[in-house]
Amino acid sequence: MTVQAALVFVRRHGVVLESARGPVPNLAEAVAGNAISGSWWGHVKGREIFWLTRAVRDSSDVLVCRLVGGKVTYVHRRLWPALVRLAPEFSRGAVAALREVHTPSGRHVLRVVPFPQWVPPEVKCQARRLSEAQATRALLSR
Repeated sequence: MTVQAALVFVRRHGVVLESARGPVPNLAEAVAGNAISGSWWGHVKGREIFWLTRAVRDSSDVLVCRLVGGKVTYVHRRLWPALVRLAPEFSRGAVAALREVHTPSGRHVLRVVPFPQWVPPEVKCQARRLSEAQATRALLSR
């Protein structure tokens, strides 16, 4: 799978788990082409999964958060207005943005950007124009 294909997968599904199993698709199994037994690190495509998850995490069109079951979740930009409109229905931690920061020493540190600090102004405006029902339909239909 290419980076572009991974981003298309996230855009098409709207809400995607990085690697955990749950009520929405997960990217690791999409890359593998089937269900993964155990840790994806041990899978023959483990390196590819790692690099693609990092590329998706780096995309400005993808919110990385813990929306689904507290697991790393990708939410495509097209659903951000609905997510913002419904944010009071979720725990604040579920809609906080996770950003991976590369330190000068080469370490990766996960930085949490609280909601609504990560929300662009135009998304806030779009969210205000949505009714709760419209936002719910958008998230459920993905």
